[in-house]
Amino acid sequence: MILKAKERGNAPQLARYLLAMRDNDHVELHDVRGFISEDLIEAFGEADAIARGTRCEKHLFSMSFNPPNGANASIEDFEKAIEQVEAKLGLEGQPRAIVFHEKDGRRHAHTVWSRIDSERMRALNLNHYKIKLRDVSRQLYIDHGWAIPRGQEDRRLRDPFTFSREEWQQAQRTGLDVKELKSVFKTVWESSDNRAAFEQALKERGFWLAKGNRRGFVAVDYRGEVYAVARYSGVKAKDVEAKLGEPQNLRSVDQVKANIAGGITAKLQEFIKQAERDAARRSLQIDFRKAEIVGRHQEERRQLAESHEKRWQAETRKRAERLPKGFSGIWHRLTGKYAKVRAQNEHEALEALHRDRAETDALIFKQIEERQAIERDIRAQREAAKEELLRLREDVAHYMRDDRLDPDHTPTRKREKTREEEGRKRERVPRSNRQRGFEP
Repeated sequence: MILKAKERGNAPQLARYLLAMRDNDHVELHDVRGFISEDLIEAFGEADAIARGTRCEKHLFSMSFNPPNGANASIEDFEKAIEQVEAKLGLEGQPRAIVFHEKDGRRHAHTVWSRIDSERMRALNLNHYKIKLRDVSRQLYIDHGWAIPRGQEDRRLRDPFTFSREEWQQAQRTGLDVKELKSVFKTVWESSDNRAAFEQALKERGFWLAKGNRRGFVAVDYRGEVYAVARYSGVKAKDVEAKLGEPQNLRSVDQVKANIAGGITAKLQEFIKQAERDAARRSLQIDFRKAEIVGRHQEERRQLAESHEKRWQAETRKRAERLPKGFSGIWHRLTGKYAKVRAQNEHEALEALHRDRAETDALIFKQIEERQAIERDIRAQREAAKEELLRLREDVAHYMRDDRLDPDHTPTRKREKTREEEGRKRERVPRSNRQRGFEP
């Protein structure tokens, strides 16, 4: 499993994030331990209140457990992984909460521990936790027979197109994929030898080079979004300076935005809006298809949970009836029969728990398989839409240049004018020559 963790505060905000359905197909509060309340927001409120008695601001330890793509991890698999982390970091017995998330056909778990030792009113020190978690992660891959990611085998082989939350949010605003954006910048960087070539290659792809507020190089698109050249190209700032020089003689971001806005004519604006409307319409169709299957899966899980609850209550009553009461109960306690019946009940209850979990896992795995099949189609549609939006940036750059020469040069109008010119040329050819097959 891929394990990511960090120390943090602001427990109420974290609780709301973990329970949010906005970005997830399914959210399940699996376990709350060590708190008075079983409600996640109230439990994390308790953690905040206890932490106020200490000077610890980042009193929570938040982790995500992500199985590799295509691997089905059961509830028990997640719980064992969490126990291994607790043993490795010394978090046994600490208050914790476990929440399952499912999104785009993948299931992962979030676990949050309180770092505060309430008896001594001090925070546990998690020294070198990233190194320790790397060891746990590697062992989980080996235990389950999963292929170890190249980045874990050799740090130099890590994905160069990883991205931050801010970059992801920016990509969401523009309807693009962060990795595709970084791939564009990386391609431009590697194919350019100097600033002029780099600037021209960027412009051909719909990005204008500018001077950032912190003296660095940035790129601006027609929407006014700003991209740090070093970050998106995957290189160091000093390498950018070595190739592009000093940014002082470049225009500022505001100047570039104003220039772009001034170069976009009314017809080009309408073309941009139409292209974005088309992309939005396709996105709505994809979202509707996804919502339909997610709703059906949620109903199937609700029905299974209800049947489990009814069966559990019936079996609990049956087990309770085995235990003798009154004087008979006292006699059975004295003879040891009561302990045997109680042990049998506990064994059956544990077996019933494993049975219910196995049925839940089976349903979830079946739904994930169906969701992944549909996700492949959805991903293909999204990729096509993102490619169109990337091409839109190139079209804007090209036709902004043409618009300054001729206001009629929008993508559609340009093709129409070409056909009109060809038609006029044919009309100028004498009829006798056209009949003989002569061309001008």
